[in-house]
Amino acid sequence: MADPWQEVTPARQAEEVVRDALKNEVNVILKSSPVDLVTATDQKVEKIFISSIKEKYPSHSRGKSVLTDNPTWIIDPIDGTTNFVHRYVLNSLI
Repeated sequence: MADPWQEVTPARQAEEVVRDALKNEVNVILKSSPVDLVTATDQKVEKIFISSIKEKYPSHSRGKSVLTDNPTWIIDPIDGTTNFVHRYVLNSLI
């Protein structure tokens, strides 16, 4: 029987993307202001989760949708992008 802790999940895929990004220079993009940042890592992680959601829940709303009673996903790929950009992360992640 397979070990469920070793299963490849979107979260585990995202973890690898973030770990790899912490070893390299971060490409930062300004969204609406100098304190509203997004990175290529944010975008990669977001794609992982959106792809998984589309596959498992094709009828669910995603992205910039109007909120209704239907299931809706709001994705914040890296909570704390500013801290991520400045490498203020737990040492256990590096």
